[in-house]
Amino acid sequence: MRLVVVTGMSGGGKSTAMRALEDLGYYCADNLPIPLLPKFVELLAGREDIERAALVVDTRMGEFLQSTSATLTAIRGAGHAVEVLFFDAADDILIRRFSETRRRHPLSETDIRVGLLLERTALAPLRQEATAVIDTGGITSHTLRALIQERYGRPEGNLSVSLLSFGFKYGLPAEADMVLDVRFLPNPYFVEALSALSGENEAVQKYVMAAEAARTFVDKAEELLVIAIRGFEGEGKSYASVAVGCTGGRHRSVTIVNELGRRLGQTFKVSIKHRDIGKGGA
Repeated sequence: MRLVVVTGMSGGGKSTAMRALEDLGYYCADNLPIPLLPKFVELLAGREDIERAALVVDTRMGEFLQSTSATLTAIRGAGHAVEVLFFDAADDILIRRFSETRRRHPLSETDIRVGLLLERTALAPLRQEATAVIDTGGITSHTLRALIQERYGRPEGNLSVSLLSFGFKYGLPAEADMVLDVRFLPNPYFVEALSALSGENEAVQKYVMAAEAARTFVDKAEELLVIAIRGFEGEGKSYASVAVGCTGGRHRSVTIVNELGRRLGQTFKVSIKHRDIGKGGA
C-alpha cells in the first residue's frame, strides 16, 4: 500500500493537492482520526482494486496530532510506503488567501496571524516528518496540480528526476531532495556581451563549459546523481528533485542543469525547470 499524507498550513494548497491525487486514482480521505489510520490502511490493503491512498492530516485532529509520528512509524513497519507532503507559504501570502476567500482561520476567529502561529507550532513535528515540503507562495493552483501529477502520477518503480535551476539570492527551493552549488564557476553576468542573455543561449553555455572546473563538476555530479537515483529507486522512491543554484539563477545554474539533463535523460525520465531565469539576477 502506498499512502500519501497531505498536511501543512491552512491555505497552503492541501485541497488542490487532494483533488489532483483523487484525479490520479488515489483513494482519498480527509480528517480521519489518527488512531483509526492503521485500520484504514489495513482495510484498503485488503482490496485488490486499491493500491494508493491519500489522507489529509492537519490541526483539526487536535490532540490526535501528538500520536501521528508513532502511527506512521507503525504503518511503515507493517510494510507500507508512507510519504508526508507538507504545504507551506509565507504568512503574508496565507493571510491574503484567507482575505480573498473570506474564510476564518480554524485556530483563531479574530486574528489570522495568531492562528498561523498556533498552527505552525502544532504542525512542527509533522514538518520534521515530511518527505517533501512544497512552498506554494510563488505558484498557481494549475502549477501545483501539474507538480502533483508529475510526482505521483507515474507507476511504481518508474522514478522521475526533476532538475531545477535557481538563484540563491531568491532562496532555496523547499522541494529539493539534493542541492548543488555552482557559484564558484566563472560568471557570464560580468561579461558585457553575455550579461543580458541566459543559460539557454549557446554563447553562455560555451562560456560556462569552457572552464575546466565546470566540465569536471558536471562529470562528478553526473556520477553522484546516478548513484543517488539508483539508490532512490532501490528504496522504492518514485520522484527525486535535484536543484542546482548560482547567484541569480540565470546563467551558470541554467547551463549546468541543461547539461546534466542532456546526460541523465539518456537513462532516466528527466524534467527540467528554470525557476529564476526570468528575474535578471547575477
